[in-house]
Amino acid sequence: MTIRFDNRVAIVTGAGNGLGRAHALLLASRGAKVVVNDPGGAVDGKGGGHAAADKVVDEIKAAGGQAVANYDSVAEAATAANILKTAVDAFGTVDIVVNNAGVLRDKTFHNMTTEDFEFVVKVHFLGTAYVTHAAWPILRAKAYGRIVVTSSNSGIYGTFGQSNYGGAKLAVVGFMNALRLEGQKYNIMMNALAPIAATRMTESLMTPEALAKLRPEFVSPMVAYLCSEQCQRTGDIWSAGAGTFARIEYREAEGLRIDGRAPTIEDVADNVEKIADVSASRVFRTSGEEVAAVVSGS
Repeated sequence: MTIRFDNRVAIVTGAGNGLGRAHALLLASRGAKVVVNDPGGAVDGKGGGHAAADKVVDEIKAAGGQAVANYDSVAEAATAANILKTAVDAFGTVDIVVNNAGVLRDKTFHNMTTEDFEFVVKVHFLGTAYVTHAAWPILRAKAYGRIVVTSSNSGIYGTFGQSNYGGAKLAVVGFMNALRLEGQKYNIMMNALAPIAATRMTESLMTPEALAKLRPEFVSPMVAYLCSEQCQRTGDIWSAGAGTFARIEYREAEGLRIDGRAPTIEDVADNVEKIADVSASRVFRTSGEEVAAVVSGS
């Protein structure tokens, strides 16, 4: 089976470089009409220009594909809505949204300004929400949509000096967890990607050997699958990098239950290792499932 995206319209944010560029090129090569969004700023989000997005559009067109550029920032609701307007004006609709845009302003929390914290959260988390919010009525009305949010192992596992980035990257998972429930009956599938790739945001942290293995195009097949009609999974976190693909899952320990009396601080202290033991664990797909299990004692 060959997966194609003929007659599908895809928006890829932050598509002027790195992962976004690789995603846009792959989707276009399989027939998607692509909105290449990139404001053209530096890694820290400062500055801007049209060259990055235009270059990717030119690459797509040179290969026989269809694409248009958009230079709006995802960090404001109004400009994020303009990205959707570009899709509708150029191609009539949208079917696929890949929320990839990102910036870095790394510092230890002690040295980080609130401005640097807020801006990174705004781009990664609120930018994801703004673009998705603008697309949502279209996808819901047509009862079809595929959305990818970009998380990170920095949020899932932690990275020194990235409290702003890591916090935002885990926030998009919580966002996805709610929306996949709201969208499922409208055939809107929503998944999170945790990519491991060498891009201009990460290349300074990697050895030459790692850079050779962690090419952005090795991540894009996972994204393209999640954007396809064939994908019927929703609400999962997927790791992808260096040709390795894996699902990431949250698990909850069996824990300790105290019945017949009010638990005390000492109960927790005396049993903390049992409470933390995940050798016997459970997986919940909604918050309601966890609440039901806790109330019933199952």
